[in-house]
Amino acid sequence: MSSNRRRATIIRALLAAMLAASAAGCASTPKHNPAAQSQGLTSTEQFTAKVDSHQDQILLAAHADGLSAAQARALSGLVDRWRDTGGGPIVIQAPSHGGGEAYRSAIAIQDALAGLGVRDTLIKLVGYDASPAQGAPMIVSFASYEATGLKCGLDWDSFTKSATNKPNNNFGCAVTANIAAMVANPADLAGSRPEDPSDAQRREAVLGKYRTGAVSSTVKDGQANGAISTAIP
Repeated sequence: MSSNRRRATIIRALLAAMLAASAAGCASTPKHNPAAQSQGLTSTEQFTAKVDSHQDQILLAAHADGLSAAQARALSGLVDRWRDTGGGPIVIQAPSHGGGEAYRSAIAIQDALAGLGVRDTLIKLVGYDASPAQGAPMIVSFASYEATGLKCGLDWDSFTKSATNKPNNNFGCAVTANIAAMVANPADLAGSRPEDPSDAQRREAVLGKYRTGAVSSTVKDGQANGAISTAIP
């Protein structure tokens, strides 16, 4: 009888432990937050800022004499906004049937952009279909990006019950929202920037010295010489 009682006591204890674990798991299962990302690498990457792109553009009437003073000011303001975005390509769209006025205006816009510090490699000239009638404008544009912040604190989990050991639904949301509000160039949140081309001439100079067994490092600058002061404080 004592053996049967011990067996019954053990079974009751196991059942009680199983029921307690089941109740704790049900009570602490985190709620699903549709704004959170389920595939974050770490718990701080539950949320990502949304980045939208649009074309920042100005419309300029084609003039046979080039740009007017008002057009030059509008183009200067466009370049200022372009610099704030990190400096991608600037596209000049000229009407395909614009004739000589459109051609001279396109050249004037290219010269003005170069004078404002835009590299030639970043200026793209394309044509677009427009009515043969007079009045089709020149379109100067670049891609601009805007980061949209997140609404945090809408749904909170219990901080004292976490059987799955997962972070709270809102963990990392405020940090992501602050970054979206403060980032200088939202395009950096959409993807990494392309690398600048390597300096082929410098590379060949270093490899040439390496092949001949010469020292390939640069000559030490005399301004790098120094000595520890021996003055008594």
